[in-house]
Amino acid sequence: MRRNLFPAADPSQAATRILWLPGAYNAAEDFVRAGFGAAVSRRGLPLDLEFIDLELRYLGDNGALRQLRSEIVLPLREAGIAVWLAGISLGGSLALDFAASHSGELAGLCLLAPYLGNRMLIEEIVQARGLENWQPGELAETDVERRIWRYIKNRRTDAVPLYLGFGREDRFSSALQLLAGILPAESVEVMEGGHDWRTWAMLWERFLDSRFFA
Repeated sequence: MRRNLFPAADPSQAATRILWLPGAYNAAEDFVRAGFGAAVSRRGLPLDLEFIDLELRYLGDNGALRQLRSEIVLPLREAGIAVWLAGISLGGSLALDFAASHSGELAGLCLLAPYLGNRMLIEEIVQARGLENWQPGELAETDVERRIWRYIKNRRTDAVPLYLGFGREDRFSSALQLLAGILPAESVEVMEGGHDWRTWAMLWERFLDSRFFA
């Protein structure tokens, strides 16, 4: 598991750390190139960022998430640091999968265009006339996509904050709209753009301004 820490200007004041998981075919370094760290620095926020490559062998690799929890999340919590888990595309899917089992260990979720499942599953939810009526059925341990939607379906109103951002032209917009439809309006940001770093970087700027720089 490769880690790239981007600390706050004054690390002694950073009481929050956001752990970022990249999408498929992306790496931790891509967040730095896209200006995610620079956006925090410009605002002078007491906020640490850590960009993480989980080195998944396959999508249902629970060992990678167990390692994330034992080596990073739990030690940070023991040190009194609030942990946000964040992800882009596939990384957003993994963040949701982590939250499905350990949401009480997180201060929040920041998801930019998360991958939410294959078209057949999304159509199944639509055909059930919405998530409220959809039933996930029995789940195999490796069935990440259904486990994620079961977690979304069963989220309580007092659950950890979940911020969702995506572009209107994103190729996964139909699934993203399903998730957006059950979240408070203030937790969703939709802007012009596709499934790309330019859009994600702008959404990140808006997230910082609304959540940490207001």
